[in-house]
Amino acid sequence: MKVRDIMTTELVTVAPETAVAEAARLMRDADIGDVLVVDQGRLVGILTDRDVTVRVIAQGIDPKQAQVGDHMTRDLVTGMPDWDVDDAANLLGEEQIRRLPILEDGRLVGIVSLGDIAVQFAEEMAACQALEEISEPAMPRIGAVKK
Repeated sequence: MKVRDIMTTELVTVAPETAVAEAARLMRDADIGDVLVVDQGRLVGILTDRDVTVRVIAQGIDPKQAQVGDHMTRDLVTGMPDWDVDDAANLLGEEQIRRLPILEDGRLVGIVSLGDIAVQFAEEMAACQALEEISEPAMPRIGAVKK
């Protein structure tokens, strides 16, 4: 399976000058843990709910005054839509990250999270279990009528 098959394509993006409080509201409203930061159509960073907590709130910074660009993660690890999901999962593990923005020809086209991969893995495991159960020979029925 390819990354494009499981990536989220309805992305929530903000500009670097967006207030952190506004970015946090967008995360809440979309029920997501990050916003992608785009400047002039180019991905420049990511701000996660953890960034808001650790880099802004815990530091005593006013999230209404703080700008996303000052608190986002800049050095992004990215993937491509034609990668195998296993390769993306391995990269997440190696880099110890939970989210992987997906670029195609330099354009932001999606994002894959550790949760997306876990859901896909669980679905594949359930399908394998069902196939295994279906493939087992049925027990003979006692008292079945033979002709």
